[in-house]
Amino acid sequence: MLNSKIENQIYLTPEKKLSLLKREFKKELKNLLEYWSTVSVDEKNGGYLGHIDNFGNKNYESSKGAVLNTRILWTFSSAFRTTKNPKYKAIAKKQFRFIIDNFWDTENGGLFWELDYQLNPINTRKQAYAQGFGIYAFSEFYRITKDEESLKYCKELYTILEEKFADKTYGGYIEALTKNWQTIEDMRLSDKDLNCPKSMNTHLHILEPYTNLYRIWKSKKLKKNITDLILIFQNKIIDKKTGNFSLFFDMDWGKKSSIISFGHDIEGAWLLHEASQVVQNEILVKSVQETALKLVDITLQKGIASDGSVYNEQNGNHIDKDKHWWVQAEAMVGLMDAYQIKPKQQYLTAVYRIWEFIKNHIIDKKHGEWFWRVDEHGVVIMEENKLGFWKCPYHNSRALMELIERIEKIK
Repeated sequence: MLNSKIENQIYLTPEKKLSLLKREFKKELKNLLEYWSTVSVDEKNGGYLGHIDNFGNKNYESSKGAVLNTRILWTFSSAFRTTKNPKYKAIAKKQFRFIIDNFWDTENGGLFWELDYQLNPINTRKQAYAQGFGIYAFSEFYRITKDEESLKYCKELYTILEEKFADKTYGGYIEALTKNWQTIEDMRLSDKDLNCPKSMNTHLHILEPYTNLYRIWKSKKLKKNITDLILIFQNKIIDKKTGNFSLFFDMDWGKKSSIISFGHDIEGAWLLHEASQVVQNEILVKSVQETALKLVDITLQKGIASDGSVYNEQNGNHIDKDKHWWVQAEAMVGLMDAYQIKPKQQYLTAVYRIWEFIKNHIIDKKHGEWFWRVDEHGVVIMEENKLGFWKCPYHNSRALMELIERIEKIK
């Protein structure tokens, strides 16, 4: 069993232990931001590289995805907001311009899914997920700059999601459309997903940016959209029998998958709680707090390995025991959020143990950043990317920023 070195220092007060934990989080956040502001930059073609492998090899001819690039903008915007380091604000300004100049569809509106390395659109589909991350990035950028252009693009993307993707009959949002808003046969977010019109993942990452947008734009309609999304999670997405999120659905919310994603359960727990708090609906807050604690408790019961790390997913009786970087990051936030709702020591202990696992197995001390995943024995899967279409600074840097702020509130 892997124990936390910080927590096991019996002569330290709980406050001192949290202070040491916060110090380690700040140090690692600085390391991550240094990696993304230097190593990942595409000095040949502009913007950021689309691929770096686990050995540090860069592919200058890799494509550039909307998700990676909007997440980079969100990361450096949030990093400036929390650290006040002017370097991060400068990076965010440059990245905002890069996205608008290259990913924005000037003819139809919205963000293209993918560009080639020379910045030509090669996959022009409009994924609701990508439009959501555009809002998340642009709204965070507005929070640090008050740039009215970024707010304008937020509102345009919000209108697109509500007019093109929202299902007026059954509620929620469909997955994808063509570049000019026609139906599309293959709606999948990625190759590993089911081809279904609705997914938990997309709805979680529409709720997330809508919540951030409401911080800067107090629209009554937007507030209702957020409330409706929370209720969709409560009434449609959460499986009443298991307490976990279901992942894929028909248009009328018929369940199409029984896989449990431990990372999404515990990430969704704190994002749902955050959304209910931002719209200041006290009745909803209490209801969501119960949901959040249940999701966290189920993860602790079913998804935690003996070394404190979190497994990937469960399908029937089979558990995928690989440990993915983003799952560990989101689990720490979900557990800390649970501790703030109900200060049970087991939640805080779990945070310490996951962080110890991350330090020992996930952080790449040679090439920087975090490994994508390790197997059940903690051995790195070297074939994965260090940087890629989905491998970005958003999960781990956000987790560290969230945890730093939350520790300060606890103290």
